[in-house]
Amino acid sequence: MSSQHLLDGLPEGDDQIFLTGEVRSVAFHAPDSGWTVARVAARGEPGQTTVVGVMGELTPGEVLEMWGRWKEHPRFGRQFEVNRFVQAYPASLAGVVRYLSSGLIKGVGPALAERMADRFGIEVLDILDNEPKRLLEVEGVGRKKLADIVACWNEQREIRGLMLFLQTHGAPVTFAPRIFSLWGAGAIAKLRENPYELAYLVRGVGFRTADAMALKLGFAPDALERVEAAIVFGLFTVSERGHLFFPRDELFGLCQELLGGLDHDRFDEALAGLEAKKRVVVEDLSVQGVEEAIWLRLFYNLERDVASRLVALLDHPCPRELRSKVEGLLPGLERAAGITLSNEQREAVVGACVNKAWIITGGPGTGKTTITRMIVRALAAAGLSVKLCAPTGRAAKRLSEAAGSAASTIHRLLQYQPDGGFAVNEEHKLKADAILVDEASMLDTQLFQALLRALPLTCRLVLVGDVNQLPSVGPGNVLADLLTSEALPHSRLEHIYRQAMESAIVRNAHRVNQGEFPIEDDAQPPKKDFWWIVQDDPATVRRLVIDCVAERIPRAYGLDPLRDIQVLTPMHKGEVGTKALNEAVQEVVNPRRRELLRGQTRFRAGDRVIQLRNDYEKDVFNGDLGFITEVDQEGGELLVDFDGRAVLYDATELDELSLAYAVSVHKSQGSEYPAVVIPLLTQHFVLLQRNLLYTAITRARKLVVLVGSRRAVALAVKNNRSERRYTNLRFRLQELVNG
Repeated sequence: MSSQHLLDGLPEGDDQIFLTGEVRSVAFHAPDSGWTVARVAARGEPGQTTVVGVMGELTPGEVLEMWGRWKEHPRFGRQFEVNRFVQAYPASLAGVVRYLSSGLIKGVGPALAERMADRFGIEVLDILDNEPKRLLEVEGVGRKKLADIVACWNEQREIRGLMLFLQTHGAPVTFAPRIFSLWGAGAIAKLRENPYELAYLVRGVGFRTADAMALKLGFAPDALERVEAAIVFGLFTVSERGHLFFPRDELFGLCQELLGGLDHDRFDEALAGLEAKKRVVVEDLSVQGVEEAIWLRLFYNLERDVASRLVALLDHPCPRELRSKVEGLLPGLERAAGITLSNEQREAVVGACVNKAWIITGGPGTGKTTITRMIVRALAAAGLSVKLCAPTGRAAKRLSEAAGSAASTIHRLLQYQPDGGFAVNEEHKLKADAILVDEASMLDTQLFQALLRALPLTCRLVLVGDVNQLPSVGPGNVLADLLTSEALPHSRLEHIYRQAMESAIVRNAHRVNQGEFPIEDDAQPPKKDFWWIVQDDPATVRRLVIDCVAERIPRAYGLDPLRDIQVLTPMHKGEVGTKALNEAVQEVVNPRRRELLRGQTRFRAGDRVIQLRNDYEKDVFNGDLGFITEVDQEGGELLVDFDGRAVLYDATELDELSLAYAVSVHKSQGSEYPAVVIPLLTQHFVLLQRNLLYTAITRARKLVVLVGSRRAVALAVKNNRSERRYTNLRFRLQELVNG
């Protein structure tokens, strides 16, 4: 079977090397990324050649025509890195047998493959294509077996054709099985008709992939399908910055930039088409100064549902006698705890216990921890069951320690499922009289909706958080919107207690929050808990950060650089970004240990690492910190200790981890560390905001070391104009509550 015609449209690289050979075995395949390592008998090469690249599922026996480059792997030696390839049928009888017996065709094992090859020789693949009934001549093939073989062969042939089509038109072949399961034998026709449907229907395929294919297929730069896809992609893009909708004019500018030019009339026509297909909603939000707000229908429905569920919860009656009961219990609970609540604190505790929904917000030193602990005890004493949760694993652990009661992540509480849903939901509600959520500033709209769907109307909802911290990473601005709506009763804690005021960390956090410069006191280590090393030069700041982590702080405060000191930086790139600082700090505090190389990252025994995404099978979550205890170089595995629990990562899972000597301020939300070091420079100007510096400072329990320029700090403390998040929850709640 010749594959030359399949190369049409595939660009030739000047320095590409051509290699052809038969696949003998597949050593590794990652289904998500399509990364494959295979052993190939290549023409002109001695023995077997290791080929690596994004090639999807390969089958032993098939022939590959490959273009790529030779490279030398530090551990595995010489490899051929494939940039593009074409699959062909096996060219030898032995290859045919390997191909047929590889598991490609259900029910055909080595013995049957041998009999088929003995009967028809190398022509057996043509027989399968053109005269499959002749397989009845082979011993062991009856009519039912034949039907199964033909059905499986036809499906594989369709997938193979689809893979070649995708490759020819610049799309990753790894999506072929998902596309085939969606459209079956008509997949190629569907793609020719409108490849942008991929971006809507196949998870992992984005606008740029679909767009590249569409342009190769001859779609015009201003094709309606292209503009519609750009609008949807643009709305998803801005959702990653926290927006639930986007003003029409701003969205037009975004799409114009994305498409390299766009006519207003064409944009209007595409928007009307998407509205007719119910993919977007256009809403007049003049109350916010936005004449036309464009929503993805998903986010529009999401926010409306959150508002209606909250109002339904608030409207559900609460026993009147509960207030007097809780007020009567509090004096005894205070005596048992050895504390005396202030009027402000007592009001917060009672309000949280007796109202259907209650918000408690305040900065460091205002008593949120004390109030949380007393709420849990008061609810228990009143005979009510309470469940505690937080958006991240570390925040849940801190909540459990503070409240003296078990806490979990919201995902674990709702029993997150691999398909993206939750087992605890509208049909299977939580069994609790009250739910307390800590670090509520981290709640995004989608997670909040999932929680509200799981709450029975008889339940109470208590949200505890610091509204001055950074908002959620996901879309929405839930805590701020709830507070400004005035629809939910709340306590704003403003009194800073004397013991807390003895900490310069607490004082400076409040100074920054009020737009003032942080200041140092005259204390000396170990009493001094806030330092500001003024420095403008990025290279010097980088050196000082490393010196503080490795030498200065351990020497002056007796803290362990591996376990106690966390660098928090605004950005990932640059001289003081997470990537550069992680590599530099690792070399100083954890050098020359047994290591495993993954891409550009060296994972060493003893390294501090952070989990980058929720992994429910492993029971580790985005933001969890752990320490590598074992490195298996032969097996390509790591063993990571997460708070006393050992978790194994194989080679396919290492991209879930990153070094964590330095993490972004956003990633630190919900966590606390004994000491933090914060580099701050004017090169961070895009992110220099008051709530970012405030969040970074409030992550420290014992020590803050700020390293950076006065101008950068001034920019941060003066900039209280964080990028506006386009949400409408505040006004929806006001509208529903006021009728």
